[in-house]
Amino acid sequence: MLSKIFRRHKEKELLMVNVLFVCMGNICRSPTAEGVFAKHVMDAGLQKKIGVDSAGTHAYHIGETPDPRSQKIALARGFDLSSLRARRAIVEDFDKFDYVLAMDNDNKRHLAALAPSDSQQHLRLFMEFAPHADVTEVPDPYYGGPLGFERVLDLIEAASEGLLQEIKKRHELLL
Repeated sequence: MLSKIFRRHKEKELLMVNVLFVCMGNICRSPTAEGVFAKHVMDAGLQKKIGVDSAGTHAYHIGETPDPRSQKIALARGFDLSSLRARRAIVEDFDKFDYVLAMDNDNKRHLAALAPSDSQQHLRLFMEFAPHADVTEVPDPYYGGPLGFERVLDLIEAASEGLLQEIKKRHELLL
């Protein structure tokens, strides 16, 4: 059974690398990461090779657009988040996505509890891709002011650049 799952995953991997960003409600950090990373992918001409999505570990905001503060700050830097809608992470995401990237350790724990045992290797913290950053987690800006949203966007931009480089390096035959 495990070899069948591995083979199916490897066949899928030959077609596309899929990335899922996850925070708690999917209205601040993870949709910002989705929008920023999708633009990096598009700018690199890899939109047919790298798929991008976002989700939340909780169902607080299903169907809602990203927080207006996230949208405003992202748009000022050229990232349009207006078409994104919140959804909840589901167990099937671990079969679909090669990278399931949590914004913080709390959400990583929620995802680890959801993930099938043979899919734990897909789960990582997003900030692992920004080794020069001074933090290991993307902080939740929801209850803070505009500077918190700016800081989140700075961190997400740094990690997005690192993630794209990792994918290019790791999946060079695909890309």
